[in-house]
Amino acid sequence: MAERARGGGRLRIDRRRLLAGVSIFSSLSDTELDELLGATSSRRVARGEVLFRKGDPGRQLYGVVEGRLRIYATGPDGKEMVFHIADPGDVIGEIALLDSNPRSANVVALEAAELLTLDRRDFLPFLDRHPRVAVRLAELLAARVRRLSELAEDSILLALRARLAKRLLALARHYGVETSEGTRIELKLPQQALGEMVGTSRESINKQLREWTQGGLVRFERGTVTVLDERGLAALATLALD
Repeated sequence: MAERARGGGRLRIDRRRLLAGVSIFSSLSDTELDELLGATSSRRVARGEVLFRKGDPGRQLYGVVEGRLRIYATGPDGKEMVFHIADPGDVIGEIALLDSNPRSANVVALEAAELLTLDRRDFLPFLDRHPRVAVRLAELLAARVRRLSELAEDSILLALRARLAKRLLALARHYGVETSEGTRIELKLPQQALGEMVGTSRESINKQLREWTQGGLVRFERGTVTVLDERGLAALATLALD
């Protein structure tokens, strides 16, 4: 079976291969993977539906089979910070499998999505039988802490244009499609969403994108960004605050 298949233009990943692709489960045998898959269930969410909110009870891990979801938090000033866009093959909520504490972020579906669900009550007995999975889970959580620390550091030390340039380059690497003009980011990026990703307003994003469009660095139209000058953006991505 193919690892990924396109149906109706949407990317979809096989449920078993999704589990096999999760780093904490990568060392499991075929038999162990089948055992774990037997403990999962499916859930569908509509576009715009909230999967969970910060503070909700956390008891499940979710694997994205199809669709995309936005993971974000809202600060005391009401501004939103987007931590991640979860694609097919990504996993959400690993921490809940360990501590069952309240959720630390909000998750909403950017488009209709199908999710694989693994509940803590079913995972803990499996963990007892396979302790090496616990080690991989600890490594994964450590990597997430480093990523969140980098986001916090960027918001303190880097100028807006540097934060935006850095995020666009990362999105281009992950979602980019090469064209005759440059790298088109195959993800709808309204200015409000870009603002949430770098901790600023839609107006500030609009101003910066207009400036970069005039300078030939990017093109922004109908919510799609094309990186025209990768080196130029990279030069801006390390600028400190004035």
